[in-house]
Amino acid sequence: MKILILGAGRVGSSLAEMLVNDKSDVTVVDTHTEALDKLQERFDLRTVAGTATSIEVLRDAGIDDVDMIVAVTADDEVNLVACKIAHKVFNVPQRIARTRSTQWLHNSDLLSEDGFAVDKIISPETSVTDTIKRLIQIPEALQVTEFANGSVTMLTVIAHRGGLLVSHPISDLRAHLPTVDCRIVSVYRNGIALLPDATTNIEVGDEVFVLVATENVSQVLRELRQIDRPVRKVMIAGGGNVGVRVAQSISQSMTPKIIDHNKLRCEKISNILGSNALVIHGDATDEALLTEENVADVDMFVALTNDDENNIMSALLAKRLGAKRVMSLINRKAYAELVEGGNIDITVTPSHATVGELLKYIRRGDVEAVHSLKRGAAEALEIIVHGDKSTSKVIGRMVEQINMPKGSFLGAIVREIDGQNTALMAHHDLIINNNDHLIVFISNRQIISDIEKMFTVSARFF
Repeated sequence: MKILILGAGRVGSSLAEMLVNDKSDVTVVDTHTEALDKLQERFDLRTVAGTATSIEVLRDAGIDDVDMIVAVTADDEVNLVACKIAHKVFNVPQRIARTRSTQWLHNSDLLSEDGFAVDKIISPETSVTDTIKRLIQIPEALQVTEFANGSVTMLTVIAHRGGLLVSHPISDLRAHLPTVDCRIVSVYRNGIALLPDATTNIEVGDEVFVLVATENVSQVLRELRQIDRPVRKVMIAGGGNVGVRVAQSISQSMTPKIIDHNKLRCEKISNILGSNALVIHGDATDEALLTEENVADVDMFVALTNDDENNIMSALLAKRLGAKRVMSLINRKAYAELVEGGNIDITVTPSHATVGELLKYIRRGDVEAVHSLKRGAAEALEIIVHGDKSTSKVIGRMVEQINMPKGSFLGAIVREIDGQNTALMAHHDLIINNNDHLIVFISNRQIISDIEKMFTVSARFF
């Protein structure tokens, strides 16, 4: 595909990196030449300096010949206008825009062809809020991703001493959980992906990716680590849009505390949340303040300011003062990799939460969902398969007959049975049917094109 990315910020850069690795033809437009120079130094792509709403700049970037534009600048209005220009002037087939304001999500008529002509809209703050909410609900996990409208969950968990399966082979799962079907799709040991089979031992410190029907999540967690008590007390550092949204999303089950350094912002937050949250004016890196607010009694401390360093420092301080678990929002990938798994339990990188949403519109085939894992090094896809045995490489075949590319793992199938989505783990004798949703884990992103070809229906189907 030929893809034009408008915006070389963290989301645009992360998306460009993934698409170049997937062998897509990528051009990036931005007003900041320094950001463009860094991209060109690292990747095989083309850059054009200029504003994303300039017809001349867009023409220079080759918009006449692209399959898709992805507008991810920092300005909502620029992204929307760029999509309108792409449609009206250049007839670009697909147009995706990122917006920060929720008003566009609630006024879809403004995005129609008669409006801004946006095919798909991405809201990074919504993606990040949903990610953080799931991690608060399942505090034992490093990452929680859902498929098939929430019927299947993939958990990323560090195996701890005391977990029932730790120091045992994966085959023991069946004996421990005779009534729960699940599938370990990958194990990372010392940063290296292992292709698990029944004889693979789970060791302390392993990063385990496991697929399970959502209603069975707690049983599977017990196999890999001791279960934490449910999160009841949450303290949030940072009263920005994400901080307020997270507070709103959990306020039905608890009353979170929000700390923000801006007094006027605190007053605004208090008006928005009312009695659903306790708003504190102060510095989240102030040891005396955290102590006074009883951070030692907190089940989860969540650092969500706009500053990576402040998030890291406040989370480390909260952990030292006794917070049970700490989570930090970190934009820089290098920072996140450096601190996660140490005294900071969980790190969330906003760009990767957003990139996964973008990729599902870019992947070939009927892709329902894409989740970026391991900070972009791995990926999980939900792919809907169509056709029959003569037009598909997978339909009508048992799982053991499907020759998956090396570095990929077919973990589960979601099938509609009696009008409901039913999760079926991908055991060797299960036969793939038309319209099944396949959950595929990919540890080697170099094989993405092979995966796309495998699950795309042949031309004879049409």
